[in-house]
Amino acid sequence: MTKKTIVVLCVLSAFALVFTGGLYAAETLSLLTWKGYAPKNLVEKFEKETGITVKVTFSNNEEMIAKLRATRGAGFDLAQPSQDRIAAVQEKYKIYQPIDMSKVNTSQIIPSMLKAVQLNTMVDVKSYGVPFCWGTSGLIVNRKFAPDAKDYSDLLNEAYKGRVSYRLKRPTLIAMAFAMGDDPFAKYSDVNAYQALMEKVGQSLIDAKPVVKNYWANGDALLQSMRSEEVHLAMAWDGGGWKLHVENSDIDFLAPKSGALGWIDTFAIPAKAKNVDAAYKWINFMLKPENAAQFTNMEKYGTASRGAIMLTNVDIRGNFERTFPPEAIDNIKWYPPVPAKLEEIEGKILDKVKAAK
Repeated sequence: MTKKTIVVLCVLSAFALVFTGGLYAAETLSLLTWKGYAPKNLVEKFEKETGITVKVTFSNNEEMIAKLRATRGAGFDLAQPSQDRIAAVQEKYKIYQPIDMSKVNTSQIIPSMLKAVQLNTMVDVKSYGVPFCWGTSGLIVNRKFAPDAKDYSDLLNEAYKGRVSYRLKRPTLIAMAFAMGDDPFAKYSDVNAYQALMEKVGQSLIDAKPVVKNYWANGDALLQSMRSEEVHLAMAWDGGGWKLHVENSDIDFLAPKSGALGWIDTFAIPAKAKNVDAAYKWINFMLKPENAAQFTNMEKYGTASRGAIMLTNVDIRGNFERTFPPEAIDNIKWYPPVPAKLEEIEGKILDKVKAAK
């Protein structure tokens, strides 16, 4: 080999290194997500581990759908819609692609959450979501005054007359149906059966109106009414109950006997994602227990990462351990997509309850 040939090869090798290095540095994950779901410290950690740059666009369910509809599923590699906002959208607009479960580290996901999301995001026998974070509504109880409260049905209990509060919203109807031993979600496909069930629930709320102090509309006002001991028992979000528990150990959030009602935000891959491999890397990275624990420490939401709660801060871990042992997590009733006709039925029932004397 001549000296000239060696020089040429060295130059070509240098160009190759610069070129491939540039490609590596330019690899990007375009993420469409909620504010707080891509914490700076975790983004930086992911970028350091993978060499992939994360470009984050903050959004919400409605905006995610609008953006992906406008591009027919292009422009982003990964989105994070709520599980009940995927199937109907996918059927109509085809903006997502099926999840390849062989690329997801399912061993680090809580099985009941994975199963629920697979079922609720299914279109044509294919699932379109992976669970990420979640929260619930249930009961906030002051044990000093309501030591025996266990389920939503206690919101109708004469023993707590004048000390009960809940919202006149659809979650209350759903909760009461479960407490009566029925499954409202199982009746979503039968409008007449759902109508009959909601009529039954609505009448129970009307009959128990004297028990209710007020129908709360403002979360802060509800918490204040529990601090002042005006209200002893309420249906509300887990975070509010945990906040009150810090101030008064008698008050805490309770996962009801018939099951807390839960939402899950997911990972979903847009139909025309350019960097699908990076999307799966981010999914597996965020569901890794130590990373999921960091997220929970910052945002206070639980995640679908198995074992992550044990790695969170002591106070946060205490909230989940008190409220959600494994059996309570497995008993959470996750909201499925709501057929349009049912919302009209629920609205009329709620109006009837409100108007009743």
